[in-house]
Amino acid sequence: MVAPPSKSMAHRYLICGGLSEGLSIISGIDKSEDVLATIDCLKAIGAQIEWVGNDVHIRGAQPIVTTPEKPLCCRESGSTQRFFVPLCLIGEGDALLQGKEGLFKRPLGVYEKICKEQGIAFEQSENSLFLSGQLQAGDYKVKGNISSQFISGLLFALPLLSADSTISILPPIESRPYINLTLSALKKFGVTAQWKDEKTLFIPGNQVYRAAQTAVEGDYSNAAFFAALNALGSKIEIHGLAPDSLQGDKAYERYLDMLEKGTPTIHLGDCPDLGPVLMAVAAAKNGAVFDDTRRLRIKESDRGACMAQELKKFGTDVAVYENSIVVYPTDFHAPATALCGHNDHRIVMSLSVLLSLTGGEIEGAQAVSKSLPDFFERLRALGIGVVEYDL
Repeated sequence: MVAPPSKSMAHRYLICGGLSEGLSIISGIDKSEDVLATIDCLKAIGAQIEWVGNDVHIRGAQPIVTTPEKPLCCRESGSTQRFFVPLCLIGEGDALLQGKEGLFKRPLGVYEKICKEQGIAFEQSENSLFLSGQLQAGDYKVKGNISSQFISGLLFALPLLSADSTISILPPIESRPYINLTLSALKKFGVTAQWKDEKTLFIPGNQVYRAAQTAVEGDYSNAAFFAALNALGSKIEIHGLAPDSLQGDKAYERYLDMLEKGTPTIHLGDCPDLGPVLMAVAAAKNGAVFDDTRRLRIKESDRGACMAQELKKFGTDVAVYENSIVVYPTDFHAPATALCGHNDHRIVMSLSVLLSLTGGEIEGAQAVSKSLPDFFERLRALGIGVVEYDL
């Protein structure tokens, strides 16, 4: 099978194209809910976008113009929300970001602090965020263990300001690979930002994004679910993944091997999105200890707690601590009751991997549309029986 296109790179290329002078063509875009949210927001700031098959033709917003009457709809995409907040602060006019229930419960404190320091209005409600003010060039300090998405958001915006900036990241720095993905995307569209040292990024001001033609590489994050099927006995060949990819979730190759050989300790600081599927494989194999897990709580669901709840239905005991999770080796068996997807695409796909062994039902399986709408079609093509019910 061909790996799905990388959602992480799609977000980044689309935003760079949406800020560029001229016409950019980005190939291999999957119409997942999260990617469509980024496209909606680009249109809201003034970019012109046309679909040609799975390619996106995009003319950038010059200048960025935002109004509360034309809100940025982030749907349920945390990446979209966090990438666009700084961009709204370099545009002309006030801005309103909106999202589905739960999105604005995810932390935005990094941006709130910056706005307070710079005298920018930051008014958050249950499903929206109102912004009024202009982002200033300068020296930024950001905690490195909350989310790299805040750093990426600043990296998109700061090059467009009139002076140079730095971002000092307070250790520990988690998800560094995602920061490097952003730097890679900026470079492809003619923008310079670079590591000054291990903890500091330097961003020259007065830069211009330049249109580019590029293709989205295969996605290690979603490929991990199909590789997990191999760890449980399938023989699936996965094509279209770049061996030299900067994606942090490339680590699944090493971690699945560790799960097959014993009861390992696995660090999730750089790849928290792998948490649910690795927990699933650990439950069916030899168990595991997972460190650096605190950020699993602030995803689409509390992923550690939700996976523990569902894995218990397979007979697996899971202990969830402040910053670690233990999946104990137990008598793994078919669930006696239906599983819950917790409105979380990665939980649904992880549980589906286990049900390929035992059979069973997942309620709320439509959550896969967030990142991989054709997930179940892909399972069918691999010979796994899937029946979907419209409720």
